[in-house]
Amino acid sequence: MIKQPRELELLAEAGHLLALVFERLDRTPLAGMSTLEVDTLVERFIVDDLQARPASKGQYGYGFVLNCSVNDVVCHGVPSPDKVLREGDIVNLDITLEKNGYIADSSKTYFIGEVDAAAKKLVQVTYEAMWQGIRVVRPGARLGDIGSVIEAHAKRNGYSVVREYCGHGIGREMHEAPEVLHYGTAGTGLVLREGMVFTIEPMLNQGGRNVRTRPDGWTVVTKDGLLSAQFEHTVAVTASGVSVLTLRADEQGMLEG
Repeated sequence: MIKQPRELELLAEAGHLLALVFERLDRTPLAGMSTLEVDTLVERFIVDDLQARPASKGQYGYGFVLNCSVNDVVCHGVPSPDKVLREGDIVNLDITLEKNGYIADSSKTYFIGEVDAAAKKLVQVTYEAMWQGIRVVRPGARLGDIGSVIEAHAKRNGYSVVREYCGHGIGREMHEAPEVLHYGTAGTGLVLREGMVFTIEPMLNQGGRNVRTRPDGWTVVTKDGLLSAQFEHTVAVTASGVSVLTLRADEQGMLEG
């Protein structure tokens, strides 16, 4: 569970490369693309440009490099040539990348063209909730502190937190201990120690928190059909606080709030 300095360096390298993937997507006009076309673009960029491996492909039998979760899809949306991103959609792109045996994991929810005010607010509050969780990470804090501030921010804004899926430790394996819940009670749970590396990845729903899985066995949607949004970063506990290993260039200064 505790990563050594060299392991942290390798995880930081993987995280930096993954941040470059999202910066590439930021420059991509996604409207009109199928989710499979997005998947293909990302795979080529990771493999050809970054000389890295898309860690999700083949993991648990999954055949793609990312999850494309559109509108009411909470997570694990499967890329398809038939699902075209349209004006007004929101889409979460969840991507993993492995370099030199170590894996980074991050996601971002994108606006497709002009989206309505309600969707914008959900996405903004979800992003804020992730950062509130990240900012409490430090040696001696507890996992419950993370979940508590995320849940409180969601509830203040009228949203619910999905409970079936959580953050996780990460390193040589995509999913390691501990589980990082996005709800809970401050002052409870595992005590954080320097060298721990895990993801924080809240999923917030416009309506109720209940979800269901479609017959494909992967795609998770809101039960009430309302929108869901998610953001994710891979973080490391440092001696003085936290380092965001998947931090993008446009996020400099976010830790200061």
